[in-house]
Amino acid sequence: MNLIKKWAGIIWMLAGPLAMYCLIRIAASEIELKPELDTKIQWGVFVLIFLPIALGLVIFGYYAFSGEYDHLPENSDDLT
Repeated sequence: MNLIKKWAGIIWMLAGPLAMYCLIRIAASEIELKPELDTKIQWGVFVLIFLPIALGLVIFGYYAFSGEYDHLPENSDDLT
């Protein structure tokens, strides 16, 4: 199971920047098609909102890859 978590971590670390690249590329093409202020604001908000989400994916993937989730508590008594 820990090997699966490490591979999933690699996938998450790659998914964050890849998704950000795709979003910025789509935003640029949409703004190029309709270069009005409302389009620029809309896509700017989309990119700004998704940036911390993509960063969170990378951080989560790093923790999964580095083994932070190798041992998780099995019940609430182990949380202390």
